[in-house]
Amino acid sequence: MFDQLTQSLQKTFKNLRGQGKLSEENVKDALREVRMALLEADVHFQVVKDFVAKVREQVMGEDVLNSVSPGQQFIKRVHDEMEALLGEKKVDFNRSTHPMAIVMLGLHGVGKTTTTGKLSRRFKEEGKKVLAVGCDIRRPAAVEQLRVLADQAGVDMLGPNPGETVQALGVRAKNHAVLHGYDVVIYDTGGRLQIDDELVREVSDLTSMTGAKNKVLVIDAAMGQESVSVAETFNERCGLTGLILTKLDGDARGGAALSVRSVTGCPILMIGTGEKQEDLQPFHPDRMANRILGMGDVVSLVEKAQDLVDEDEMARLEKRMFSGKMDLEDFLKQLQQMKKLGSMTQIMDMMPGMPNVSAEQKAKAAEQGQTQSKRFEAIILSMTPKERRRPQLINSKRRQRIASGSGTRVKDVNDLLKQFKQTQKMTKKLKAFKGGMGGKAARRMARGMR
Repeated sequence: MFDQLTQSLQKTFKNLRGQGKLSEENVKDALREVRMALLEADVHFQVVKDFVAKVREQVMGEDVLNSVSPGQQFIKRVHDEMEALLGEKKVDFNRSTHPMAIVMLGLHGVGKTTTTGKLSRRFKEEGKKVLAVGCDIRRPAAVEQLRVLADQAGVDMLGPNPGETVQALGVRAKNHAVLHGYDVVIYDTGGRLQIDDELVREVSDLTSMTGAKNKVLVIDAAMGQESVSVAETFNERCGLTGLILTKLDGDARGGAALSVRSVTGCPILMIGTGEKQEDLQPFHPDRMANRILGMGDVVSLVEKAQDLVDEDEMARLEKRMFSGKMDLEDFLKQLQQMKKLGSMTQIMDMMPGMPNVSAEQKAKAAEQGQTQSKRFEAIILSMTPKERRRPQLINSKRRQRIASGSGTRVKDVNDLLKQFKQTQKMTKKLKAFKGGMGGKAARRMARGMR
């Protein structure tokens, strides 16, 4: 996500940092490079024009030109305008009604039904009682898909009766939700190849009859400029209240994210970053601006870890580490906990400095990391319980058996045992510091090293 744009901007910033002082000439050159980077990332041309004009106005002030760190001042102005472009602050759904009703809109193939399932899961994790409603009466497969996704998310689902209209289904779903005490009702409407009068009328009637305060458009970020046109048309004809961008993990340019909010005036509520149900995140403009400018997003990574990692299990593993009793079973559980954070690419995108790495290098490193993690897991699972608890028993003959049983090489088994020993040595060093640093400080350090 945004790899191409991030690398181009980083190159521009690097050149500016080498300047002892900003002048109209080097500011002009830098802004030209910023403009080209944004256009190449598929950002709408009018958005680019306005963005560059605002940055130029900011950086040509005396406080920037005469600054002792002009390059940093330039980057700050770009960051501030990028954040403003994305919306400045996080925006939530309209929760003023009970039950809260959300009408999901979008063209065919943008991931609307999948996103409805992901959104249902998020609200359930908030402790809400959720009802997903399949309103795509023309495609039975879409209704069945939503039924499967709702089951995976652990929420209830309501589909159309034979011959039932969308309007009638909406009223029935609303009454059902009120009667059974649902907190959230999400209506997955039918997709279209293009916006037509029938769609507009259907959405208008459904919104009116259900009292929905949320009309949310799902957009495929990989559509580029076309997604901006779609969002603009939907907003004009249906009156949107928010946007959800999907497939940001597969778009190296990401220009749609920088364009749709500015063109439509609608806030981006959520972003989809993967295929799993947990890969739907609230949209934070400031954090996204940091990621685009190569500053990472450690806050989101920590929040994701808090949501997905079993704190009790990690506390138990931490206690085992500091007691010197850590074995390969504990090592395996650490690997399994890390897998919950998502792919290596997603984690690398959130780490400061990592966005500077090219997409090819990042993909290669992520693939190697994931391959090694899977290989280590297979090797440990091929060991006997006794071997996992007492790795010192694993001699040459046992290594050959373990390698054969896990479909790996003896060298891979050796690599695992070597890394395990390095982890043990690191733990001993932390344990030595624990007394002088205090328990809490040492634990923070341990978590950071993991």
